[in-house]
Amino acid sequence: MAEKRTTAPGPSTTLQRGKACLRCRKRKMKCDGAKPACQQCVKAKKAEACEYDDGKGKTRTQLMREHIARLESRIKDLESSDKTSPPVTLFDPHAVSPYLSESSSSSSHDSPGPFSLSASTSPVPFPLDADTSSWEDQWESLNGFASSQIADALTPDEPPLELAQMLLEIFLPHRHQCGLDVHVGRLRESLNRPPSERRHPVLMNAIYLWACYMSRPGNLSDHESLYLSRALAALSDAIANPSKVIDLIQAQCILSMYFLSNGRLLEGSYHASAAASLVIQWGLHQIGTADVTPSGVLAEWDTSFRLDPPADAIEQGERILTFWQVYNLDRCWSVVLQRPSIIPDSKHPRTAIMAPWPQRLEDYEAGELDLGNGSPVITSFFMHQAQATPLVGGFSSAALRAKASALFEGSQKLSSSWNPRLPSSTNFSENFRAFDSTISRFVSTLLPVHQLATMMPEDKYTLFLVHSLAHASMVRLHQPFVADDQLSREKALRAARSLVLVVKHVTEADFDYLDPMIGHCWMTASRVLAFELAQMQASWPPLNSTDLRSELATVVYALTKLGARFPLLGYEVAKMQKMLDTA
Repeated sequence: MAEKRTTAPGPSTTLQRGKACLRCRKRKMKCDGAKPACQQCVKAKKAEACEYDDGKGKTRTQLMREHIARLESRIKDLESSDKTSPPVTLFDPHAVSPYLSESSSSSSHDSPGPFSLSASTSPVPFPLDADTSSWEDQWESLNGFASSQIADALTPDEPPLELAQMLLEIFLPHRHQCGLDVHVGRLRESLNRPPSERRHPVLMNAIYLWACYMSRPGNLSDHESLYLSRALAALSDAIANPSKVIDLIQAQCILSMYFLSNGRLLEGSYHASAAASLVIQWGLHQIGTADVTPSGVLAEWDTSFRLDPPADAIEQGERILTFWQVYNLDRCWSVVLQRPSIIPDSKHPRTAIMAPWPQRLEDYEAGELDLGNGSPVITSFFMHQAQATPLVGGFSSAALRAKASALFEGSQKLSSSWNPRLPSSTNFSENFRAFDSTISRFVSTLLPVHQLATMMPEDKYTLFLVHSLAHASMVRLHQPFVADDQLSREKALRAARSLVLVVKHVTEADFDYLDPMIGHCWMTASRVLAFELAQMQASWPPLNSTDLRSELATVVYALTKLGARFPLLGYEVAKMQKMLDTA
């Protein structure tokens, strides 16, 4: 007998807010509200993944939350005993665990079936028995690996499987902080494969390093130096292995972010430059462009730096995502490091960036691979934005992140080209106005910041950064003229207050998952606010600066929270706090 379906209102009736299924909400698709599965999920063969959070019953996600809460309670009991154990938090799969998604399934890569409270639905891939005694025994075994004798328990090449799995699970919710976007299911599976089929140790040790870093001040953070030394030691082998070049590039990005976040700028810049050179060397900036491979007899000999064809759309997608990971690192941190960016983007056919905009991994997994039209994507983006014409493609959160990076670096490059000792040229004025309009139009296309709380965690954290980069771009564009031009001063202040609004929508739980770059964006807001506060204090009679002080205090508090995680921000935050205390 055919299964009965509850049909939602007809097409002419708008579904009430909050009544769409969770999958359609995540993918921002129109949902008909039909139960047990809507038409969108049925068409995508994801009927089993269609679930509603309508308050009329517990969803699989809510049941999993309760299961995690019980496990966390048990862990706290163990931690309070005489046994030594590291503090561990099991991540909420809906609120803070972007890796528990449809693209993050096991080897079958299918959507999860009906939820049950068996061990197989644990948020960690290795099984945890449901009975208390077995859970204690397994926790004791992990406990031993995380003790002060951890170095003695490890082999020279890699940690034991259980510890590797635990470190990977700690890392996964934080992977977007270092820009890594990979198929989580395959990454997990790699740990169980033969050594020759695993991800290269340079990448895995960089992942373990970031996991330990994010565990500060827990016991695992004591072993950052161990995994850092292992990752650095594995670089030479990875460089000599062309088949692992993607792993090498991804590892270089993580190492760069680790050094930069800790204020070790020269080392961070070195690894960022290495990653940027590699993506150009191996042609990742022109993935999918049919006419970039030289033809002819001589070209057949020149195969030293050609990647093997990807095995499938997922592998091709990871290569595209890897290029944009490096692009974001190169463009954004070149501004902070006050150096030119490494990745070129010129009209020359060998240096133009023609890699397609990054898509969601779910799209690659579904075979929806968009390789673009072979035109320079960044140039096209600026041209369409300046002309206010619609642009096809590039609407994923990852693509918006790349566009925001282009704006951030472009605004700094343009404003720094202005020389007050030289007469202003017509060309500079036109470019300045065009760039101002480009930033404004880009911001207008973004989902308002007050609506980001409804998004999936990985998208929310990315869009917090996208908003911050866009407003910081406006500040940097007008920065040279703030003191003398009233219009530039007003636009910089308006952008700074928009950054304050972003800060106000970040919750306490969000701070552990934010990209370090967001701190530098917020720092630009604090400098503009501090300038305005100084101007108010210098006026006579003194103006009411209560609102301005409150906004500045909000940003300083947020930067202090970030500075506790990322030492690079600590020095600037201390200066700003001192200024606020004495103002």
